Amino acid sequence: MTDRDAVPFDLASMRKQYRAEGLSENELAATPVEQFARWFKQAATDGGLFEPNAMIVSTADAEGRPSSRTVLLKHFDEQGFVFYTNYDSRKARDLAENPYVSLLFPWHPMARQVIVTGVARRTGRDETAAYFRTRPHGSQLGAWASAQSSVIATRADIDGAYAELAARYPEGEQVPVPPHWGGFRVAPQTVEFWQGRENRLHDRLRYVERADGSWRVERLSP
Repeated sequence: MTDRDAVPFDLASMRKQYRAEGLSENELAATPVEQFARWFKQAATDGGLFEPNAMIVSTADAEGRPSSRTVLLKHFDEQGFVFYTNYDSRKARDLAENPYVSLLFPWHPMARQVIVTGVARRTGRDETAAYFRTRPHGSQLGAWASAQSSVIATRADIDGAYAELAARYPEGEQVPVPPHWGGFRVAPQTVEFWQGRENRLHDRLRYVERADGSWRVERLSP
């Protein structure tokens, strides 16, 4: 790398001082989903985040080769965290071979992260169809037009496929739910709440599921 190609700032010196107040055990809700709901409400209303429901989904294939991508959380409850995708996509293929998954909510403006590990299972077709009907018309067409994660020759290929579908299903006409498209629900086994603190001495409190379905909380060193 020449001087002309060098990064125009000093990465080693880039740092922010995080907040003084932290997260203590006696502040936590009884379950991780309740605690997530508290933090998510703050992220969605006061956090200054563009898409607070954006999360990084990390999967690994049968050989353990990892991959990550950002998707949108579309529902959560005590049964888990739900997102939707093409079942022929790389993430879905990974999950068919290895259902263990990690979700990361990177709420940087709040100096917070939530990290979920668990097992992903497909949602039922009724649940998938109910969500599909809430999507904008263009997004419904997009689920048909894109063979997600496959190689295409040009942008014109995807635009042409979309145009054909738009002509077949004009605005106001019901678009059928693609059989190759649907949801995954991630049933959590651990949920870590990470709060940035001064001097990099962050608070990290993790819920761990017990065999009887209850939760214990452990503090992790930063």
